[in-house]
Amino acid sequence: MLFALGAILAGAAELPYGGWIQIPIMSLVWWQIRKYQSTRLKNSLLLGFSFGLGYFVLGLWWIFISLHDIGGMNLILSCIAVILLSGLLALFFSCATLALHWFKGKYFLGLLLAASWVLTEYLRGMLFTGFPWMGLAEAQAYGPFAPIAPYLGGLGCTFFVVLASWQLLSIKTHFKTTALSLVCLIGLSQTLTLWSFTKPTGEPLSVQLIQGNVAQSLVFKPEGMLQQIAFYKSAMADSQADLVVSPETALPWPETNLPAGTLEDLQGYATEKKSFLLFGILGRHFNPADGREFSNRAIGLSPSNPPYRYDKSHLVPFGEFIPPGFRWFVNAFSVPLSDFSRGSQNQPFFLINREGQLPLYAAITICYEDVFGDELAARLRNSKESANLLINMTNLAWFGDSQAPTQQLRLSQLRSLETGLPALRATNTGITASLGPDGKVLAELPKFTQGILKTSVQAFSGKTPYVIWGNIPILSLSCLLLILGFIRQRRI
Repeated sequence: MLFALGAILAGAAELPYGGWIQIPIMSLVWWQIRKYQSTRLKNSLLLGFSFGLGYFVLGLWWIFISLHDIGGMNLILSCIAVILLSGLLALFFSCATLALHWFKGKYFLGLLLAASWVLTEYLRGMLFTGFPWMGLAEAQAYGPFAPIAPYLGGLGCTFFVVLASWQLLSIKTHFKTTALSLVCLIGLSQTLTLWSFTKPTGEPLSVQLIQGNVAQSLVFKPEGMLQQIAFYKSAMADSQADLVVSPETALPWPETNLPAGTLEDLQGYATEKKSFLLFGILGRHFNPADGREFSNRAIGLSPSNPPYRYDKSHLVPFGEFIPPGFRWFVNAFSVPLSDFSRGSQNQPFFLINREGQLPLYAAITICYEDVFGDELAARLRNSKESANLLINMTNLAWFGDSQAPTQQLRLSQLRSLETGLPALRATNTGITASLGPDGKVLAELPKFTQGILKTSVQAFSGKTPYVIWGNIPILSLSCLLLILGFIRQRRI
């Protein structure tokens, strides 16, 4: 039953108003765990693990597509890999639910469960380079606790989701009290929208976001690479916007091996049309410390500025770097260039300085980096320049027709909510979109179509409390609650 509830919870995130729907489902999870819970620690761990396994197997099944359909890995080994990863992540959920085993009480227990969930989710995003994908927070882009994000980030949203779901557990026996507490929680969250910490700056930018819809299988072939380069080069040459963005690895060859004159021609287009071009490429970035030669790079070309380079910093395990001892696993599927050099965490922003306009700065992330809100907030906090918009460049063709694109779109929405900045997403197969500073989708292209999204974006300036403080407030609150919980438990 708990395995099925976990899968239903993961599926609910894909529905309209999924952030609302997940709360009563979570309440059913707590009811089931308490129903079958015993005094044995092993029993409590297994209950939480069963729920987590169902949640991640359904939520991350698209990894099978990249391993088997595109990478050519053996069917059984691909299934085992997805189940093992899901099982590893389910251990964090299992540990979080131990609060129900260790602590007693009713109302205070909800706070302790929420605090425990926050700390384990934080660890899930940190240990072994982190994998915080499929958290509860991103569904809150369409849920009641989205206004928490500018203050306490995604972990703050998670805290209130868990707390509200626990409160809902008492709806049958204490209807008035439970209803009042839920109204207060949601009402408090909604009142936070009365304050904003960022404001519009400068004139809107005209933008074109290019979606090539190139199958990943073609990218591995020389003729496919040449077709892809020709498409994106032509699309950028024909553009008329202030800012033109192409996706991750739009030019899928190392920059030193591109067809003759490619970068020079693109620089000429930028100068002639007074446009700012941003596109993904394989960069040459030899790191003598680890011997890696290539990087996942974004290049920005401007009418008058020197070329801009951003090398991806947070790499995908197995896809972009090989953890020690796992070379055998990577050799089991066909993914060229799966061991990239890592860029520094605090690289400069992309300068957009139109004639007669205020200079604007764009914070660049490449694909997977959009998952890590605390890292993006730290970049915004520590940079000499103040970012005015976010740009994410992605290629999710690896994952076929799955829910991965919508999952990452929600992550981008959460990043905009946390930072109070608009965001642009340029993707190969979707979802290419423009987002407002409140995380709402302003314009988008359909998945698996070739096209150009022509839109405009209003830049913003300022910093939200989350950008200033990061996860410190919600982690401090969670630690304090658990310390008080252990002290209270010892006195009982």
